[in-house]
Amino acid sequence: MTIKEVEEQTGLTRSNIRFYEKEKLIEPSRNDKNGYRDYSEKDIENIKKIAYLRTLEISIEDIRNIIFDKVSLIEIIEKQAATIQTQIEGLNKAKTMCERMLESGNVSFDELQVEKYVENLESYWDDNKPVFKLDSVRFLYIWGSLITWAIITSLCLIIGVLSYTNLPSEIPVQWDNGIAISVVDKKFIFVYPLACICIRVLLRPVIYVRFLMTYCYGELITEYLINYLCFIALSVEIFSILFVHGLVESVVAVLLIDTIVLIGMLIAGIAKINLVHNPMFKK
Repeated sequence: MTIKEVEEQTGLTRSNIRFYEKEKLIEPSRNDKNGYRDYSEKDIENIKKIAYLRTLEISIEDIRNIIFDKVSLIEIIEKQAATIQTQIEGLNKAKTMCERMLESGNVSFDELQVEKYVENLESYWDDNKPVFKLDSVRFLYIWGSLITWAIITSLCLIIGVLSYTNLPSEIPVQWDNGIAISVVDKKFIFVYPLACICIRVLLRPVIYVRFLMTYCYGELITEYLINYLCFIALSVEIFSILFVHGLVESVVAVLLIDTIVLIGMLIAGIAKINLVHNPMFKK
């Protein structure tokens, strides 16, 4: 059957169906006569199963592992149920605390006495360690912000303007063992801020859609990656200026340090967020 018929039978959009196919969760056959996809009844059922599991907030990766028998459905359901139960318990506790505060009347921040609502303060802080773990990672989100991109782009432009008059007529864009092997007109220095704009306006939407539909941290990864690419542009711009003045020779070390630091920040951020949502994270 055609994808239009699949849409009608499943109630899902074409983009969802195509996405499941792209992720190899379904593999419809091809019509020998016209080469179009020919969806079977089994494909229909699998699409509905996949969509249902997604409504339970089970990741694409977990669904793929289930389909390819790397893990059983019951294992994933048990894990997800435990995660949801932990979230429910936390929300119920927070709800109870809010109700107790509301029963106390119109309490202002200045009048708030924590000990009035918490019997054992040390134990209460201990029970809420995940919250504080999440707070400790907030600074990592700064790297993935629009403000950070704007700062990097502005720096690219400002550095280009301030250095332009002191640059030689040609600047290097390729290096080998401290020697410039390719040069361009010095106006190229303004390509770096332009590249930052193009990266965010043109490249970001493509990366965002890809990561958001595949990974639970898709938005975070996208913003980190976009700002990382812009930071690379800034680093190369600065290196070019320093290179023509004989202050540095190797761009490889600069890019390697950029990569290590930024990937490390991303891994740390995701790791800490995982701890927060891990039902086993109790100390």
